[in-house]
Amino acid sequence: MSLLHLCFYSSFTLSCLGLAFHRTHLISALLCLESMMLSMYIALAIWPIEAQMTSTTLTPVFMLTFSACEAGTGLAMLVASTRTHGSDHLHNLNLLQC
Repeated sequence: MSLLHLCFYSSFTLSCLGLAFHRTHLISALLCLESMMLSMYIALAIWPIEAQMTSTTLTPVFMLTFSACEAGTGLAMLVASTRTHGSDHLHNLNLLQC
């Protein structure tokens, strides 16, 4: 395994661990999701170059599009929950009370 692959795997793993353990604010969960998507984007962008394949070069662009939609939706949820609940703490958000 090259150093580049190790960096991608470790960044994805650290962002998964951050999502699992630092669940106090909604913004920190969204940042962990974005770092996961960024590491996946970079890995998918470099994979066709290493494998010398031209058929999968549009895959990172599609994933980047979905990542932008996910970020917009997450920020809209952050604004809506902050307006209704007064803060972005995840323990204030209870889906059973909706």
